[in-house]
Amino acid sequence: MDINDFDYHLNEELIAFFPAEPRDSSRLMVLSRSTGELEHKKFVDIKELLCESDVLVLNDTKVIPARLFGKKKETGGKIEVLLLKETQNGLWEALIRPSKRLREGAEILFGDGKLNGKASGYSADGKILIRFDCDGKFHDVLFEIGHTPLPPYIKRQDKEEDKDWYQTVYAERDGAVASPTAGLHFTKELLEGIKQKGVEIIYVTLHTGWGTFRPVRENDVREHRMDEEYFELTEKAAETINRAKKEKRRIIAVGTTTVRVLETVAFPDGTVKPSSGCTGLFIYPGHEFKVIDALITNFHLPKSTLLLLVSAFAGRERILSAYGEAIRKKYRFYSYGDAMFIKK
Repeated sequence: MDINDFDYHLNEELIAFFPAEPRDSSRLMVLSRSTGELEHKKFVDIKELLCESDVLVLNDTKVIPARLFGKKKETGGKIEVLLLKETQNGLWEALIRPSKRLREGAEILFGDGKLNGKASGYSADGKILIRFDCDGKFHDVLFEIGHTPLPPYIKRQDKEEDKDWYQTVYAERDGAVASPTAGLHFTKELLEGIKQKGVEIIYVTLHTGWGTFRPVRENDVREHRMDEEYFELTEKAAETINRAKKEKRRIIAVGTTTVRVLETVAFPDGTVKPSSGCTGLFIYPGHEFKVIDALITNFHLPKSTLLLLVSAFAGRERILSAYGEAIRKKYRFYSYGDAMFIKK
């Protein structure tokens, strides 16, 4: 399976650098995966596309301000650090820019010394390990001096408003370094209207990592390995899904991260088990979906694991055809861009 079969060209003018205002005013392309038929709506119309018997599954992860700007203590040289995940108390895997290796023990000062970091070696896959020390709680200092980790295709400096813009309105659990962007379109009012319609809304957690944006570099997609990410499916959420499956009601996932949680914990009959841990599940064409019946998602990067996942769900030809139509109609792409609803 050649990764070049999942490529397309996009002019930079269609990359959304800022979100729609209000959130639910973004555009919504509706794609039937059985017929290929397309409809063009506003995201606020999603309420009318849902049935009262549906279960809507969202990812409640919360983005941390994982980008830090500091100075090397010895030389004063500027350095940028992107936190990836905490491997043990106070020790984080990270990426640095400039990417020149730091000697073990090198110190970095952040926020005029409010936070100190010390290089503590490298992980097996080459990511730097940094141990942090500060007066007070690390979480509080990080949220004071850290910056929103906007993805690299949003070519601007982050703004204070991004701390809200790049967060879903239902974000609860700190740990993501990338937003589960399909959820950015929901407002509290829209969710309340969906709930009043009778739709059951439940939450899973997957702390979206930087690997979300890592392109597939292997020609054969089957050789790609996903970065593992922490997930959790509670007993209550599992019970809701299993009851809905028994009653033949639709399970609608909001975002590819939600799909990966559900497919990680699925039994062959489509029921799920409550579980937590790390998943490296890589979904590409040929995958047999066990749980979901429909998917709300954004428009994804060429040659990305996210594009492979939606192609697995709706078919490569249907997805690339829909993307071509989205480009012709000037939909806005990627994290702050417009959305798709992929139904049967």
